[in-house]
Amino acid sequence: MKGYDVGDSIHGHRIIAEARRVSDPVVIVKSARHRAQRIVLTENALAIIDRKGRWCGQSP
Repeated sequence: MKGYDVGDSIHGHRIIAEARRVSDPVVIVKSARHRAQRIVLTENALAIIDRKGRWCGQSP
């Protein structure tokens, strides 16, 4: 999976993203009182995993 098809996703601890246009941040509910933000990148968007999460099978 290269991440080019509709529905593909990436998951990591820190993700760097670049785009020509970025939407306003929207607060979303993840679980109970935990909140997160969602933005939409449009026009030539690119995202790179900068740091893999520990839960991805990697030892620290």
